[in-house]
Parts: sequence; structure tokens; C-alpha cells
Amino acid sequence: MSPIDPSNEPLDLTPAPATPAPVPPPLEPSPLLPEPPPPREPFWDYTDLLLFVFLLFASLALALVVGIILFSKLNPAFRLLLPQILWYVLAFSALKVLLLIRYGRPFWSSLGWRSIPIPAALGALFMGPVLAISVSLLGAALRTPPIELPFQQMLGAPGANVLLGILVVILGPAAEELAFRGFLMPLLIRSLGASAGIILTGFIFGSIHGYEYEWSWRYMLLISLVGCVLGWAKYRTKSTAASALMHSTFNLTQFAAFLWQSRAL
Repeated sequence: MSPIDPSNEPLDLTPAPATPAPVPPPLEPSPLLPEPPPPREPFWDYTDLLLFVFLLFASLALALVVGIILFSKLNPAFRLLLPQILWYVLAFSALKVLLLIRYGRPFWSSLGWRSIPIPAALGALFMGPVLAISVSLLGAALRTPPIELPFQQMLGAPGANVLLGILVVILGPAAEELAFRGFLMPLLIRSLGASAGIILTGFIFGSIHGYEYEWSWRYMLLISLVGCVLGWAKYRTKSTAASALMHSTFNLTQFAAFLWQSRAL
């Protein structure tokens, strides 16, 4: 018998079993990263408040000096009105620079000056006269003493009346709302809560106006209540423009009444 030739054996065409892929070890869960804290509202602090108060006094001093130099020969009404307008311009320009340098933030939107729906705007415009009439009736109930306000002495000349109207109805309300409801109130609300912040801002607002009313507690109380209503309007609408509109028509109602009483209309 001849030996078996291995080359004559049939070929094994069965595929070799596939080698299983190595199973990767289970991934360990990565630790959860802490969520970033929400942005602080408002972003400024009490240091900025102190800086703004300093800027207010510095701007007032500069406006008075400029008024003495440039406006001393004008009508007495203009000698009082023009420095006050200049004071507003200087003070809020300084606040704008402060917000820009320290935080890189814009001026108007930072202080809550935002557009509001037309119904809310109309409501704010309507509530100004309602608030003025309500305060007048409450003042009569409290028997507030008759006091001649400083701007009543400026009434008479048409040019002075127009400039005074611009200051009382437009510039004054806008400036005061930016300062009190736009800058101060959010800081107090963050520290004390909404109700306390609104009320405290309102009473600071009334106290600041005390010099106009010979420091009569009745008038200061009434103006403080007005400040609280304006603060509520700002808080409810989230817009300083809303409180400024209400403040503007409140002042317009009083200004028209003073013009009618003085027969300067």
C-alpha cells in the first residue's frame, strides 16, 4: 500500500470562528458639574450707590458754578431752571460712564427703561391724573398747610413756563425714575424683598422732596405714598418707562392746576 499523500486530503473550507471583540470596561459616571449661579440682579452694589451719590453732589456743584458763570444775567426763572437741567445731564452722564467702566453694561436697559405694551402705557398715562387727584383729596383730609412751591414763583413769562413745563413734566420725572425706581429700588429689593424695597424707596423719595414742602410731614407722607405707587408700577411692569409715564402725567396734572390757579395759562 502506497503511503497517503497529504496533498490529496480535501480542504477544510469551514470559516474559523470569529474572535469576539474585547468588551470595553464600563465608563465611570463623570461627576456632575455645578450649575453656574444665575446672574445677579441688579449687577451693581452699594459701592456703586455711594459712588452715584457722590457723583450727584459733584454734578450739582459743577452745575451751580456753571450757572453762576453763564446764567447770572438771565431771567431769575432761567437762572434756576438751566442749572437744574445741566445737573441732570451731568449726573446721568456720569452714571452712564460708571456702568460702562465698571461693568461694560449699557445705561438705559440696565436701569430698566424698556418698552411696554400699548395698554400698559395707556394705563400708566391714565393713572397719573388719578393719582394726582387722589393725593389732593387725601391732602385735604390731612389738612395740609398751604405752601408755595419754588417753581410757582417762576410762573408768568411764557418762555419760563415752557421751560418749566419741560422740566416738570418730562425731564424731572425721567431723571427721578431712573435714579429711584431704576437704580436704587432694584438694589433694595434684592436686599430686603419686593415689598420692603418698594416702600423704603418710596419713603426715601418723599424725604428727598421734603425741602420743597418746608419739611411738612403731611406733604412728605403724601409724596412717599406717590413714590410707593410709582415703585409698584415699575415692579409690576418691569419697566422704568411705565413709572416715568405715570410720574409725568401726575406732574402734568399738578402743573396744569398751578397754571390755572395763577391764571398764567
